Amino acid sequence: MKCAYCHTGKGKRSCPALAGLICSACCGEHRLTTIRCPADCPYLEAGTDYQRHRVGELFRQDRRRAYREVYEIGEEKAAGLLNLIEVACFSYFHDKSTALDGEIIAALQFIRRLLSPLHFPAPAVPAFSQYLHKEFKAYLAQEKIGQEKAQQVVDLALSLINQFSGGGLQSNRFITGVIGCLSADYPDVAAHLRSQGTDQPRIVLAGEDDISPALQEEARRDKSRIALPGSTIPELASPRLPAHQHGPGCNH
Repeated sequence: MKCAYCHTGKGKRSCPALAGLICSACCGEHRLTTIRCPADCPYLEAGTDYQRHRVGELFRQDRRRAYREVYEIGEEKAAGLLNLIEVACFSYFHDKSTALDGEIIAALQFIRRLLSPLHFPAPAVPAFSQYLHKEFKAYLAQEKIGQEKAQQVVDLALSLINQFSGGGLQSNRFITGVIGCLSADYPDVAAHLRSQGTDQPRIVLAGEDDISPALQEEARRDKSRIALPGSTIPELASPRLPAHQHGPGCNH
């Protein structure tokens, strides 16, 4: 039987995403990139770090677009809220191979309901929903972000996840992309988050005094550079780490 993807090679592996057989070459090259693989596919176990790197590169483009849009909502504070969601996802799921994007979607929908003027308490709240809500609530209280802007950031995050994940609750493409992207772009922060347990506070928000005034002004003048190397925005919700000396070869 021919491969359900390239239609030329011999299909040898069962592909739940394509509902058919796929050749090993197409499976290795296109999994989680052009093929929206469900998280329970056994072939995702192999080469996890490699897959995270590949999917992270794809996610980086969507992430940049999201930061440009969120900056329009509320500048640094709104961007910091989106970054908080990323950091919380990385912290909670980096060592959970069976994690699903649906868990993040459910958590954001839970927070979105709480931000609504009319909401009904959920009978049972999943662990990640509780975890993200705790971090989310602390950030809103500290940064004094209005409810309407917070709702817009949550809506934007939900849109980002659904578009990148493919809309399937059984996918883990968004989680894979976040972990891969942050690991490549912010290795020091990623290493710090991996060393912490989820029961320990980790999201220490940088204040205005911790951000270079020149970079703040640069970000305000050129909003298209939000979340790009050299921008201050993606580090707003990062753990406070030793001072980094910028120079040739650094990734910031």
